[in-house]
Amino acid sequence: MKSNENSPGARQEAPRPSEDRHQRREESPKDQQDGHEGSSNDQDSEDGAQQRKKPPLHRRPAFVVSAAIILTMLIIGAVVFWLFARQYVSTDDAYVDGHVTQVSPRVAALTLKLHVDDNQLVPKGDLLIELDPTDYQLALDQAAAEAASARARAGQAQAQVETARATVAQAAAEVDAAQVRLDNASRDLKRYQEVDERARSRQQLDNALTAQKNAQAELEQAKARQVSADAGVVSAAAALKVAKAEVQSSDASVQRAKVNLSYCQIYAPTDGRVTQRTVEVGNYLAVGQAMFMLVDPDVWVTANFKETQLTHLRPGQPVTIKVDAFPGIKWRGHVDSIQAGSGSRFSVLPAENATGNFVKVVQRVPVKIVFDDPVNEQQKDMLSPGLSVIPRVKVR
Repeated sequence: MKSNENSPGARQEAPRPSEDRHQRREESPKDQQDGHEGSSNDQDSEDGAQQRKKPPLHRRPAFVVSAAIILTMLIIGAVVFWLFARQYVSTDDAYVDGHVTQVSPRVAALTLKLHVDDNQLVPKGDLLIELDPTDYQLALDQAAAEAASARARAGQAQAQVETARATVAQAAAEVDAAQVRLDNASRDLKRYQEVDERARSRQQLDNALTAQKNAQAELEQAKARQVSADAGVVSAAAALKVAKAEVQSSDASVQRAKVNLSYCQIYAPTDGRVTQRTVEVGNYLAVGQAMFMLVDPDVWVTANFKETQLTHLRPGQPVTIKVDAFPGIKWRGHVDSIQAGSGSRFSVLPAENATGNFVKVVQRVPVKIVFDDPVNEQQKDMLSPGLSVIPRVKVR
């Protein structure tokens, strides 16, 4: 037994603990690092094996269920949105519209006073501008003088008519007297002719014949004077008509002069706000020259819908109106009317499609939308023509 323990082979198979610890202590750091790397590689290989064992993401039940739920919700949302959106038609090609009145002078004159300022709200009938009335006051005075002269001439013509009528009466009386004298002379001549020649003288017969001829001549003269008197009445009546026409013409001139004088004061033809004022005190204004615009507070919306949106569009349908200038406010309105024709049809240069160069373009038709509630009653949030609008019409 002792010989076995002391043999070299036995010493190699069972080293002593002290030598074993010494041998571990003498291992180099490189050997230790190699040992650590080997253990980490083993761990990575194990993790990779585990990952290869897991199914891909699109095959995992949780992912499939989640995707199915999301897809179902999207389909339901799309259907709900379609069912809701098909009840409305809308367009962004819409603007506030209204009555815009151009204020211009009706007579040429110098601007004397200005009673209005830019963007001022004026009621109908307010005095806006005063023009220099000097020339038109003189024209009125002259027309009045001419009218007075015409009335005097008309009075004179009326007097001449009365005189001519009196002359006619006198001429008629003279005709009657001449006729009586002719009748007497004719009877005397007849008596002398019927008397025996021995009972009358030749001189008596000649005198009776001469008296009868004189009476006949006087009657003809009286009748001529009567015709002349009748002609004088006609002439005087014609002169009276001319005089009366002159009176009417002079009265019209007076009235025209008064109207022109009244045009020197320019009043507001309608309610509205003063816009684009170009007139100043001292400017000489011509007839029809634009001084400013009056924008009527009564406005509406002109929306240019596509022709494909008109299928279910009808007058009276409710409309929700949004104005870009006031994003926090919604107005209610309704469709008033639909224009009988597209906008391009009534343009200055309508499209000519008969040349063979045709390209189909979706046309737009103007639709008038009016507000249900009064607008522009206050200075705040006033709607002006030209503002962009987005109307949404409920068609179903």
